[in-house]
Amino acid sequence: MDEDDPIEEITRIEARLEELAETAERCRKITLVSKSVIAAGAGLMLVTVLGLLGSNQVAAIGSIAAVLGGIVSLGSNASTLRQTMAAMSDAEALRSDLIGRIDLRVVGDEQRHA
Repeated sequence: MDEDDPIEEITRIEARLEELAETAERCRKITLVSKSVIAAGAGLMLVTVLGLLGSNQVAAIGSIAAVLGGIVSLGSNASTLRQTMAAMSDAEALRSDLIGRIDLRVVGDEQRHA
């Protein structure tokens, strides 16, 4: 195995880790939005049930759709985030293993003549 191969592989892993970190951040943002949609839908449903908007069937259906859509989005992104974090953990372990295989030299070990 060439000495460049582990370094190139580490570089590819670093790029993959950056992609995974971006995916994880996007999932976290979507999860936050999903929770907000669920809360807004639940609030609208409560307002509709209490009759504060009158007898508005469109608002009732909209609130149910918002809650269900938010739940689906939340579940989907939670699963994606879990998979992304597992992939990041695997990539970091592989990177550490490759770094451990490289024959590193300590700089400054030579005795200096002054």
